[in-house]
Amino acid sequence: MSTTQRPAAEQVVLDAVPKQLYIAGEWRDGAGGETVAVDDPATGETIAEVADATPEDALAALGAAHDTWYGGWRDSAPRDRSDILRRAYEAITDRADDLALLMTLEMGKPLGESKAEIAYGASFLRWYSEEAVRLDGRFTMHETGSGRLLTMKQPVGPCVFITPWNFPLAMGTRKIGPAVAAGCTMVVKPAKLTPLSMLMLAKILEGCGLPGGVLNVVTARSSGPVMEPVIRDPRTRKLSFTGSTEVGRKLIAQSAERVLRVSMELGGNAPFVVFDDADVDDAVKGAMVAKMRNVGEACTAANRFHVAQPIADEFARKLAAKMEGLKIGRGTEEGVGVGPLIDEEQLEKVDELVQDAVAKGARLLCGGERVAGPGHFYKPTVLVDVPAGARLLEEEVFGPVAPIRAFASEDEAIAAANDTEFGLVAYVYTADVKRALRVTERIEAGMVGLNQGFVSNAGAPFGGIKQSGIGREGGPEGIAEYLDTKYVALATD
Repeated sequence: MSTTQRPAAEQVVLDAVPKQLYIAGEWRDGAGGETVAVDDPATGETIAEVADATPEDALAALGAAHDTWYGGWRDSAPRDRSDILRRAYEAITDRADDLALLMTLEMGKPLGESKAEIAYGASFLRWYSEEAVRLDGRFTMHETGSGRLLTMKQPVGPCVFITPWNFPLAMGTRKIGPAVAAGCTMVVKPAKLTPLSMLMLAKILEGCGLPGGVLNVVTARSSGPVMEPVIRDPRTRKLSFTGSTEVGRKLIAQSAERVLRVSMELGGNAPFVVFDDADVDDAVKGAMVAKMRNVGEACTAANRFHVAQPIADEFARKLAAKMEGLKIGRGTEEGVGVGPLIDEEQLEKVDELVQDAVAKGARLLCGGERVAGPGHFYKPTVLVDVPAGARLLEEEVFGPVAPIRAFASEDEAIAAANDTEFGLVAYVYTADVKRALRVTERIEAGMVGLNQGFVSNAGAPFGGIKQSGIGREGGPEGIAEYLDTKYVALATD
């Protein structure tokens, strides 16, 4: 689809997005004059060209963040920061339809899911608008009575954010909301595949009164060469990254040079455990949410299904029927439940993992192949009799694929769930309260969905353990990541 053939509503939305870098409150081209193409994954056609930042551009953005922070933002009134975030929440909510269409065009997910992400992303701005005016410390007497202890919370300083392509707005607001509330400034590098939602968010925040230099956005074809000098720069005080564990390890190594505070939301390999006392239909409903949200391209997506032997066949049969019933197509089309994967590389990886499992003895109940024609579509897939050693049990699939294995005992289920280097989220279905407590305590994950397939909430601490990351985003824990604690010893004698 060429630009001239694009529906008018789509072109209006695309035209409204700035395509330049946002530095020190100004929209400007990259120093090298180059651009990066943004493609529609449903068609493969280019829908926009955005500025391709150089390392010099990124350092200029950091300079703006540094100067703005020391220039007064760190001492700004909490109510002012709160009001900006609240206005941004309202502005995003008012423009939800246009923002959802923009997201679907650049990322591919169905419009309904894009609208859900807009609401979810906006909720972080509302939540942290309320937290901005509630930052406190304490004042206590020394245990000997000879003095007083005063503690205060102060903003960390200039932050660097690197956000992923799969949730292009919410992964930004989940970092920007608490940072603004705390009084930090920031440089944001969105994923090259989906930069448009972040650029539009910057425009909205600008219109809501966020001072220039507080938020700086640099888009670039290659993240490493552009962002490494910023991470190693002494003006940077914190790094927050959402993405793969492989990249996260490299960023942690880079940040160690300056002993930066880091928040890392990395890969997942979520187990979905169904015990024989669970309501099978309810478990299947939850599985569809946990597996198919964002076409399976989510770190929280259920990756491995461990089902009690007595109900495994019933669960697999009903899940396959639900998966087969989903309509595949461009996210803008009516009734579509499965959009495209983000690009050809991701499509090939998903198919490779499925074919590996089948070659090792897994049996397909549905799907198992890409969709012919333009775009990066893969059929929703359910596999049973998946053998140990299949790669999709060990690697993050990031696609609409559900491998199912049966278990015979509670201990076996827990061991299987924990048999991974990752520990982001797990899902457990059981009607037994005592079992629920036993299992959720023994599961090695930072989050557990108990009898539900969705855990994300602006008021909850999102994050994992083991190789799934460091730190938390969301809730009171989320703003603590952007605050330093200062202790003052007061003499009273």
